[in-house]
Amino acid sequence: MNDPLPLFIDGVFRAAVDGETRERRSPSDSADLVARVPIGSAEDVAAAVTAAQVAFSRWRTTSGPARAEALYRWGERIAERSEELAQAIAREVGKPIGEARGEVTRATVICRYYAGEAVRDIGEVIPAQAADALQLTLRDPLGPVALITPWNFPLAIPLWKAAPAMAFGNTVVLKPSELSSWVTHLLAETAHAAGLPAGVFNVVHGDGTTGEALLGSAAIRGISFTGSQAVGRRVSAMALERGCRAQTEMGGKNVVIVAKDADLDRAAALTAAGAMRYAGQKCTATSRVVVDRAVEAEFLAKLESAVAALPLGPVDDPAAAIGPLITPASRQRIATALATSPAPLIFGGQLPDDPRWQRGNWFAPRALRLDGPQHPLALQELFGPVLGVLVADDLDHAIALANATPFGLSASLFTRDIATAMRYLRQIEVGLVRVNGDTTGVDPHAPFGGMKGSSSGSREQGSAAREFYTEIRTVQIHP
Repeated sequence: MNDPLPLFIDGVFRAAVDGETRERRSPSDSADLVARVPIGSAEDVAAAVTAAQVAFSRWRTTSGPARAEALYRWGERIAERSEELAQAIAREVGKPIGEARGEVTRATVICRYYAGEAVRDIGEVIPAQAADALQLTLRDPLGPVALITPWNFPLAIPLWKAAPAMAFGNTVVLKPSELSSWVTHLLAETAHAAGLPAGVFNVVHGDGTTGEALLGSAAIRGISFTGSQAVGRRVSAMALERGCRAQTEMGGKNVVIVAKDADLDRAAALTAAGAMRYAGQKCTATSRVVVDRAVEAEFLAKLESAVAALPLGPVDDPAAAIGPLITPASRQRIATALATSPAPLIFGGQLPDDPRWQRGNWFAPRALRLDGPQHPLALQELFGPVLGVLVADDLDHAIALANATPFGLSASLFTRDIATAMRYLRQIEVGLVRVNGDTTGVDPHAPFGGMKGSSSGSREQGSAAREFYTEIRTVQIHP
């Protein structure tokens, strides 16, 4: 693709004001130029925010059924281009094609789900102290909202932010990661094909300077961010400074606990999948495992076999499970972390001897033995196919090890004992609590978010999204 991607502002595809661009190459083959990504300027951002502001006055008064119909049409346009979108996801962000197809299906489901949410109740009647008065609440949209999204789920995350925002009457300016701009451009094409009203959904490509310009706009009334802790804290500080509502999802150091009575075959298979699929590049990916000392040796042997059974790319192979890392810089960052804070290798760490793995950002899966919960690799989110292993003496010790992290997104316990599961449910400090499952993913109709340093506190997805994208007015009417 030789021409820079256009921006999508006020229902029209248009060139960025400045000519600066960045090349986006496929993670699986550095010779494959996917797109030239424009760097949106403050002028581009202002145009998008103005479009969203003008559109808001119309969209907020559009009926719920009409908004529902628009979202449903958007989902249908995505479904019609499902294979094209899946191939684009695989090519641009290195997600194996099987998972990429699943993400497109999820995107369609999200649109359909929030089409339904658009026609739910918008308040409640509350008894008034005065007998002849009517008292009720109304939920109103915030206004134009800014969405800052990462590259690893280039369809699902923008949609699980944009769809509820729009369902509840807000308008959107989306700034995607520059590493997933091509997929976002295709998403904008589906929005245009669905006939969304001009200005309701806008896309400005760019880097951190583009995002800063968007977050600093006085017309933006809400900010939803997914990314790193450092940037998330910056987003929260900027929002607080000008009294703007913000939610931030900032990753995790997710853990599997393997109790001594666990089904070890199931635990090994799901731990391997949670840690290594998509090269561990999910905020809910398993990055730590705490195993009871009584079953340590048997579990680790099964885990090694389970990881070995997960095929490495190429990403267009339907059987592939472990794709490349997103950029050469990501590969170097992980390698540096492993060298700076060494830990004994349990298994893995070697790529197959094949020239294919020299042309992309491939990184061999591995498991490392950590000497305690304060080891740097037990605390740092690496975002790669690296699993740290800790050993516990009993359940209380295992839960203490699991909780010894600044993050609190997702955890899973493998056990056959209901009493063990109940103790864990009460004590584990995460927002997504699993028993006998992997740590990754959540249903689109269920709340998503973490505790401690993983999230700002509000939840995304499901009916919980209404709490962020609307504000409540209390109304009292007297005769």
